[in-house]
Amino acid sequence: TIIQKMSTARSLLLGKSPRYFKAFLGNPRTGRGTAAAFSKTSVVSSSSSSNLQDFFNPTEVHADLRSMLRDFVKKEVEPQALDFNRTEKFNLPLLRQLGDLGLLGLTVEEEYGGTGLDAAAVVLAHEELSYSDPAFCLSYLAHSLLLVNNLSTNASPEQKEKFLPAAVAGQHIGGMGMSEPSAGTDVLGMSTKAVFDHRSDTWHLTGQKMWITNGTLDGGKTTGDLFLVYARTGPERSDITSFVVEKDMPGFQVGQQIHDKLGMRASPTAELVFDNVPIPNGNVIGEVNGATLCMMRNLEIERLGLAAMALGIARRCINVMKDYASDRKAFGKTLWDFGQIQSAISTSYAEYMAGRCYVYALANQLDLDSYGNGLDADGTKLYCAQMAKTVADRAIQVLGGYGYVGEYSVERLWRDAKLLEIGGGTNESHHKNMARDLKRGADLE
Repeated sequence: TIIQKMSTARSLLLGKSPRYFKAFLGNPRTGRGTAAAFSKTSVVSSSSSSNLQDFFNPTEVHADLRSMLRDFVKKEVEPQALDFNRTEKFNLPLLRQLGDLGLLGLTVEEEYGGTGLDAAAVVLAHEELSYSDPAFCLSYLAHSLLLVNNLSTNASPEQKEKFLPAAVAGQHIGGMGMSEPSAGTDVLGMSTKAVFDHRSDTWHLTGQKMWITNGTLDGGKTTGDLFLVYARTGPERSDITSFVVEKDMPGFQVGQQIHDKLGMRASPTAELVFDNVPIPNGNVIGEVNGATLCMMRNLEIERLGLAAMALGIARRCINVMKDYASDRKAFGKTLWDFGQIQSAISTSYAEYMAGRCYVYALANQLDLDSYGNGLDADGTKLYCAQMAKTVADRAIQVLGGYGYVGEYSVERLWRDAKLLEIGGGTNESHHKNMARDLKRGADLE
């Protein structure tokens, strides 16, 4: 029966059997895999209506993936979250486990070792991981979306064969280099440049990249393994080209690891320095001077993933509030009996569900190869990032002094949530982008 198959798959997942995991999940696009042959039902319980649960789990594959991820998060992610965030350490072995389970290549074609799933799978993975450890999930996002998905979408077959299998397996961990010390939101104002040497058929990359997630994996000693780096290659503002930069290339090094961050402390952040780094022509991804489109397209799925992270943060905070309100008594009553607490929890739930519906409405129809979804990619992140921070703030208030310390996690989630209003696009950049698109577009229907 389906329940027996799910139970077997779940136990094998927790026993780290990646081959069965991949075979069980299969591919909802192709119908391959054991789970894809089952009828479309949802098995993930929630207080939400069954119809909404089908919306959040559009196929049985997604429901099974969510169920197994929740088990993995409970068993592997939750126990380590507080310690790694307190000590600002990165749990690299745990991230590699996601490679063992096939999760580092959710959107990658099966021929390169991936699972071949869709945007809805991306969203639910980020939501589930962030429920326990948004910082760990941020490193997962940087690797699986900013690097791996970008290569899967834009690289040539030869480049995919060269770079993707090791990245999907977790043998190579990296990210993407776009922001610079003096160029964040104004990304096309980047100054990192690459000059082509016709004699050696080699590019020479010079500049700096800042705020790079997974920029170092060993405390600032060396760089991560693999990065997709954007650089200026022509005189026009949009003459940007993307390059794969590999660890140990001459002139490629860590400038500094960024410490003492407000939040996301278990996710390593670094400055990367490129001192005339020689890049073979075969490491150019896409067309020379043509990376702007690739950059903007990948920003769409990045922002959707960040919005999904906000959902995980908000859901965790609501559950913490619910549990605390049941256990804590004041004036002879549980906190559930007080209108202020009722307002905090119910309002948080309504805002969370509004954001969740927005995120999954976009994810369920998003073609990862498409472009032009910026209005709602910006919109989901704009709404959900602010929503998650507000819900986390309410959770701290409901818990009072207990919310202000680390034991109940909500203060950490509040700090982590703030990054979502900055990274991957500031709130202000979303306002600008959305206003531009709304002004150009037809009237809303």
